Amino acid sequence: MATFKVCVRKQRNDGFYPVYIRVTHNRSIGYIKTGKLVNDAGLRQGEVTDPYVMKFCSNRIVAYVERLNKVWADHWTLKDVLEYIQQEDEDICFSDYARLHHDRMINNGQVRNARNYELAYQHLERYAGTTKVMFSHMTSAFVNAWIATLTKTHRAKEMYPVCIRQIFRAAIKEYNDYDTGIIRIKTNPWMKVKIPSADRPEHIAITPQACRAFFSAPLPESRYKSPLPELGRDVAMMILCLGGINTVDLYNLQKKDYYDGIIHYKRAKTRGSRRDEAYMEMRVPPILLPLVDKYLADGDDPCLFNFHNRHTTSDSFGANVNIGIKAICKSMGMEKEDFYCVYTFRHTWGTIAQNDCGASMDEVAFGMNHTSGHTVTRGYVVIDFTPAWELNEKVVDYVFFTDKDSHRQHHHEDVSFEKFSTKQMMRGTVYFKGKMLGEVQDIGFSNVNEIIAKLVPFIPDDVPMRSIVQFKIENCDKQQVVVYERQKGKGF
Repeated sequence: MATFKVCVRKQRNDGFYPVYIRVTHNRSIGYIKTGKLVNDAGLRQGEVTDPYVMKFCSNRIVAYVERLNKVWADHWTLKDVLEYIQQEDEDICFSDYARLHHDRMINNGQVRNARNYELAYQHLERYAGTTKVMFSHMTSAFVNAWIATLTKTHRAKEMYPVCIRQIFRAAIKEYNDYDTGIIRIKTNPWMKVKIPSADRPEHIAITPQACRAFFSAPLPESRYKSPLPELGRDVAMMILCLGGINTVDLYNLQKKDYYDGIIHYKRAKTRGSRRDEAYMEMRVPPILLPLVDKYLADGDDPCLFNFHNRHTTSDSFGANVNIGIKAICKSMGMEKEDFYCVYTFRHTWGTIAQNDCGASMDEVAFGMNHTSGHTVTRGYVVIDFTPAWELNEKVVDYVFFTDKDSHRQHHHEDVSFEKFSTKQMMRGTVYFKGKMLGEVQDIGFSNVNEIIAKLVPFIPDDVPMRSIVQFKIENCDKQQVVVYERQKGKGF
């Protein structure tokens, strides 16, 4: 059993001595501050004699002894004893700990997941009507009643309670020591709480024809230099042509991540939960090179794209892209419930890859950087991402360079386009909504614009203004391909 004694240590410059309670346990010595002071008149031969200070300290010692009598502390360390006798009986604030847990997640690089946790505890606080939810409030009845308010949601009814449960478990692990019997959080409602499952996501993929209609639709008129519909269409094309990449990953790309025509990134959503950190490499197909140049950040900017110049966070970027996509859908006369979003084009990539390009589910998962059953193997094998590139280019060719619904595979080898001379054989084709409108093949061209000028007369007059047309230019001698997009009224 620990022993206690009132004592002083060093005299302060003002002549007073701070008073401590000395704790001796298993031949180790520690000191507890009392906040009391005595001068020479309150001491006799180095021992505290002030009656008021002694009464206060004696009461504290009695409380410490009573607390230690409730447990078997012989095997404890001095640190365990000091923590146990000084712990307060008042409740711990769940809200404060939730914010601490949130900050720790951000410091560990789990920014996206931390946002979900923040939404979860904020919703719980709104239900409780206070930003100081205590652990004692977290009874099974309280938690079940809160979950009942989430029943009409699709995903939050599972995600929010899971986040709250994880915070609760982390707190129990940190505050409760079952080996020593130090239990500061005395409630645990989760044994009597059943968390509902989230609704299965709807199949929001669209057909290749719908894709072609969307990307060739005239942009709504706008008085802005960089309207959101234009951003929405361009980012949707990036998603569709880069294996269904997420907007947060596009937003976070750095210049150092793009070299040799390939982007290298770690998927933000799952990088913290996978052994391989969700690492992915995707070759940029020729059709996207104009958009890469269009949104490329300034020279000194470390970011690859300039999205952060207009959007302060990846969340605001994704929200504005969705606004732009929905504006195009509205201009196309679609019903509101049928409007597309960024996930439409991610789902569409996987669907076309599997249904129309003959890919297996494992190949689709690999191309979309999903977790698979080979997570351990991916942890130590050097991955060749070429199959994902080839599958991505098959999807791009199927959507943008054919107007058929039938099964079609086309291998697109080239990712760059070099200068050409007038002696090289060049072939140019022009497409609108996936349909080839015309082609030219000859020597004597010195630049791309000369070939495009020859192709423009093939475009019918009834193609609406501000519609996007694709020009596919091939260097037949070098077997190189590049795709250019032009907007009617601007590019031709």
